[in-house]
Amino acid sequence: MVTIVCHDAGGAELICAWVKNQNEAYSLVLEGPAIKIFERNLGNVNLLSLEDAIINSNWVLCGTSWQSNLERETIRIAKKNKKLVISFIDHWVNYLERFTYNSEIVLPDKIWVGDHFAEKLAMEIFPNIEIELKENYYFKELKAQFDRYNKIVKGTQNIFLYICEPIQEHALLQHGDEYYWGYTEFEALNFFLNNTDVFSEKIDEIWIRPHPSENPEKYNWVNTFSNLNIRITGKISLYEEIAQASVIIGCESMAMVVGLLAGKRVITSIPSNGRPCSLPFSEIEYLQLLVKNG
Repeated sequence: MVTIVCHDAGGAELICAWVKNQNEAYSLVLEGPAIKIFERNLGNVNLLSLEDAIINSNWVLCGTSWQSNLERETIRIAKKNKKLVISFIDHWVNYLERFTYNSEIVLPDKIWVGDHFAEKLAMEIFPNIEIELKENYYFKELKAQFDRYNKIVKGTQNIFLYICEPIQEHALLQHGDEYYWGYTEFEALNFFLNNTDVFSEKIDEIWIRPHPSENPEKYNWVNTFSNLNIRITGKISLYEEIAQASVIIGCESMAMVVGLLAGKRVITSIPSNGRPCSLPFSEIEYLQLLVKNG
């Protein structure tokens, strides 16, 4: 019996796909966006309290979150109860922050990763922890879905999908400084909207998809760009929006990597005053370079 613990969307997608491809019995401790993700994939889910689930399991598998301390608390309780605890990292940035709890580093017994980029990064940052490369069932499923979609659907519009991230909130929570990374989500989005003329193709629509943890109303200010056909989205799945879009834009979101899996053009809108994009994929273009050379 394994206890599965997730809060944030990225880790939940990755771990839920893993669960679907295993025969092992499991119990679920879910909060935040993870609940809807597991329900979408597994139907109605029975949730347990964290301590009860850990005590009655053989081992624990959890994601890593910045919005919540759920997984950090999971590591602490699992170790207290002498249960093997493994963290599945779903991204390529801020690895140490994912395990910082009350100003201390709280590490699991083992770390799983889903690709070679993450494996190399994790081995450099956590040299004393076993790092295991696991099959990424989530990416595998998405790639198959995109391949099927592209065979049967031909897009008639050029849709630019902008993926939002709560960068300012994250920086404030983790570092006490909204500008810790040199920019905010508002500046990055504004940078894109003010430079749409660098694209040679016609932009029929701009879709702005808030992060699952965000209130969409925080982006109502984009309506001031009356020259652009903009709408706030997020009513349908991320997969469906990426499948319909021509270009995917964001800062460092995992959804941008999903865009690469879909064969889309992917661009980071981090402005020149921000830190470089940490996603280790050379296919990702920089808007600031397009503006500079445009």
